Amino acid sequence: MEQPVHHFSELFEQLGLASDAEAIEAFIQRHAPLPESVALHEASFWSPSQAELLRNALEDDADWAEVVDHLDASLRKP
Repeated sequence: MEQPVHHFSELFEQLGLASDAEAIEAFIQRHAPLPESVALHEASFWSPSQAELLRNALEDDADWAEVVDHLDASLRKP
């Protein structure tokens, strides 16, 4: 069975955030760079439910893991 492919904007929708390109860019600019010492799901700007979604996506190697990794990388850039 093939895993579904999720788009970056869909992750933002799952997180309850605006998902258009401008809003995503503004979110990343506002919160980057995330220090290497802080796990993505531990960042202070997530609600508990958002943090849980991100943590579970990575721990369970869910079909969301790739796009969550993309978000992590985007937030690490200065």
